[in-house]
Amino acid sequence: MSGQEIVIIVIVALLLFGADKLPEIARGIGKGMRDFRKATDDIKREFEESTSEIRKDFQEVSNTIAGEVRDISGNIQKDVDEISSNIQKDVDDISDNLHQEVGGFKSDLESGVNEVKTNLESGAEEIKENLEKQADESDSALKADTTEPQNTYKRTINEPDDNYYNYHNTD
Repeated sequence: MSGQEIVIIVIVALLLFGADKLPEIARGIGKGMRDFRKATDDIKREFEESTSEIRKDFQEVSNTIAGEVRDISGNIQKDVDEISSNIQKDVDDISDNLHQEVGGFKSDLESGVNEVKTNLESGAEEIKENLEKQADESDSALKADTTEPQNTYKRTINEPDDNYYNYHNTD
């Protein structure tokens, strides 16, 4: 309320009740205000007392739930760690097996390459020997052919141009 409203209420009270009854009314209003304040304080105190048990129960339930959540979370984390370590172990085992298989494949491949290389080298040796043998046989055949008398023709310098390709036996 504003100051003007209070002044208007006091003037109306003076006019209605008179100056003699105004102190009695003020005492009655004061006592009513004290009783009202006392009643509201009692209600507040009683409300706080009754809700303190509820707050205490709520705090206990909250702590219990938080503890259970921590336990469940710890169990879940433990399970996750265990599964993770099992998966990591399986991955490591698979990796080791792959390395062993790749190593075996590599050694098999190297031995196969060495075998092919050896076979190629021995085949090349055989081919070389066969070629040398054939060359020797060809040389001996040529030598046998050259032992027979051959006709060799020789052109003379003084021949005319129209007989340029005419060769004579020089034996």
